[in-house]
Amino acid sequence: MARPLTSQGKEVMVGSKGLIKRDEFVRIITKSLYTLGYEKTGAVLEEESGIKLHSPPVNVFRKQVLDGNWDSAVVTLNTLDLLDENIVKSAVFLLLEQKFFELLRNGNVMGAMKTLQSEISPLGINRKRVHEMASCLISSPQNVLVGFSKPGIESSNSRFKLLEELQKVLPPTIMVPERRLENLVEQALTVQREACYLHNSVDGPSLYIDHHCGRDQIPSQALQLRARKHPIS
Repeated sequence: MARPLTSQGKEVMVGSKGLIKRDEFVRIITKSLYTLGYEKTGAVLEEESGIKLHSPPVNVFRKQVLDGNWDSAVVTLNTLDLLDENIVKSAVFLLLEQKFFELLRNGNVMGAMKTLQSEISPLGINRKRVHEMASCLISSPQNVLVGFSKPGIESSNSRFKLLEELQKVLPPTIMVPERRLENLVEQALTVQREACYLHNSVDGPSLYIDHHCGRDQIPSQALQLRARKHPIS
């Protein structure tokens, strides 16, 4: 089993200016590896660094969401030490909304109605969405259950999308936002390009070097001459 390198454990901050927190840096790299499909590499990085992408309770929570164990997911969510009650309610709302639509998709109208009345409505948030969900109980499933028309496949896809929505609601210390590393790199490239006052490149900035357009890239020859209009005599 790989062990964390000794030098890694001593440095809390990394980078030439010491501005980057090691644990955050490793976590977003790990997240990016998993997002790109490098599952084994991501797992090795977690093991070697000793920095886990998610805590054990969060891993349990994610599995419960993907398995559709909504009641258990709500219970686990309340054990994640979330101090902001509004965040908790928003996350619970997303979980129960998914539960509602899956019950409705499976033809369990009474179960969906009970979920809406006894679990979702008491949260006291997003009233507009609650009214829309109530209208689904009396509407044709073909018209309202967008994304739930194919049992199994669509349900699985919608649960992954639900995790992405939860990542937007929950603090990044709990669940790292999707594509965070890519966003940071894109921000850096955008800043470099906007700071280049001689910018005249059609190619995208390289990741290997800082972007800079030299004076030699300024157009010096005309590629097309505009025909001069002669006045009518």
